[in-house]
Amino acid sequence: MKIVALKEKDESRVALVPDSIKKLLQLEGIEVAVEENLTAMIPNEAYEKAGASVLESRESLLSTGDVFLWVNSPSLDDIGKMKKGSMSISFLDPYNQTEVVNGLMKQGVNAISMEMIPRTTLAQKMDALSSQASLAGYVAVVLGAQKLDRIFPMMMTPAGTIPPAKVFVIGAGVAGLQAIATAKRLGARVEAFDTRSVVEEQVVSLGAKFVKVDLGETGQTKDGYAKALTEEQLKIQQEAMAKSCANADLVITTAKLFARKAPVIVTKDILKQMRDGSVVVDLAAGSGGNVEGTVVDETVTSEGVQIVGIDNLPGEVAFDASGMYSSNLYNLITHFYNKETKVLDLDQSDEIMNGCLVVKDGQVVNERLKEIYGGK
Repeated sequence: MKIVALKEKDESRVALVPDSIKKLLQLEGIEVAVEENLTAMIPNEAYEKAGASVLESRESLLSTGDVFLWVNSPSLDDIGKMKKGSMSISFLDPYNQTEVVNGLMKQGVNAISMEMIPRTTLAQKMDALSSQASLAGYVAVVLGAQKLDRIFPMMMTPAGTIPPAKVFVIGAGVAGLQAIATAKRLGARVEAFDTRSVVEEQVVSLGAKFVKVDLGETGQTKDGYAKALTEEQLKIQQEAMAKSCANADLVITTAKLFARKAPVIVTKDILKQMRDGSVVVDLAAGSGGNVEGTVVDETVTSEGVQIVGIDNLPGEVAFDASGMYSSNLYNLITHFYNKETKVLDLDQSDEIMNGCLVVKDGQVVNERLKEIYGGK
């Protein structure tokens, strides 16, 4: 089984790093090939030393690979050059990337969507959404601190005492919890809110104050995601958030809904109540944004507040992000690699494979997606 990683346009991360290649090559029947100059972070020599073939011809790699590892979904042009029966593994965004999924079906390329890995104990090592979200939470705080016009920690000087910066984190999932921990390490005073009251203990354990808002019945899905709020609940939430936002120097929003547009939590009315010079980092910028006025991949100023809308925050720390993602892929491959047949086992009776396998034998086989694409 030939595993291939290729360069990706407008992406600083890579799907395979040398450490993972060394581990993969310990499995009998596996070979690894990467495109020449795969990333500026890691030289060709490091890939060769790990045991991978480094090839210049992209077309050759596309036509001979059995399993293709990507960070983002492959282009239609690349899909058209992949052989029938091969496998593509990436963040696929199948609810929105319909052209790509249709292209994979037409070409007969099987596909796994990394964002659809079930959030179970067994699948933790493969959970790329969580590994990348954790880094995004860290980067959000670092970027916010860089843009903020004040320091994070309390500082006592002969000129007087500088109080700590106030950080408000909306959403206490993986990204939010990492943001809380990072802001606390930098010395800020941190508050956090989440629609799921079950996360209060985690928030408090990190040294932050949990902002309680009575929204009625909320909760989370079986995969651990926050459930979508009703219009009435969103209004109550916004009214409660306004006070915390107004008191904050840095606000970080992390509210994403899988396969749906992100809810607008911070409105212009809320921005008006914030101090001029304060900062909001919107982690949901790529899915519509939690902040009214967010512009994807830009920093804009609205009502005197800087709004940071960088979509690929893990890409800002690409070296570590690549290492973590590559490890997620390694764990996925080793879990499903059949040592006898020397191929990946796509048996959907397995809970993890059933959750993440999108395309198989020219058909969309994922139950959650059949309404969009049809299928048997």
